[in-house]
Amino acid sequence: MDSCDKEVYKLFFGTLANQSRLKILNILRSGQKNVKEICRETEFEQSMVSHNLKMLEYHGMVFVEKKGKFRYYDLNKKTIKPLLELIDAHMREYCCKIARGER
Repeated sequence: MDSCDKEVYKLFFGTLANQSRLKILNILRSGQKNVKEICRETEFEQSMVSHNLKMLEYHGMVFVEKKGKFRYYDLNKKTIKPLLELIDAHMREYCCKIARGER
């Protein structure tokens, strides 16, 4: 692994490691939403949601589509949705046991 690869890993996992962005990604699993809808579900301020959506869009984790005067955000179904599903399966199999104090 060269230094570029390490930096890319840091960018990718750093983006996912943020609790606010994870909450937004999980909300978008149910389908497209605009900022107002995301704010309602997360109870985050509009500026925080917009900032995090910009980061997620920049890293290709969400896509935006303009419909009239609204911008709708959608989870990247090609890569991020399957990745989140794999993470869910891993957590159920391994991490939940750790959280319960099992080995």
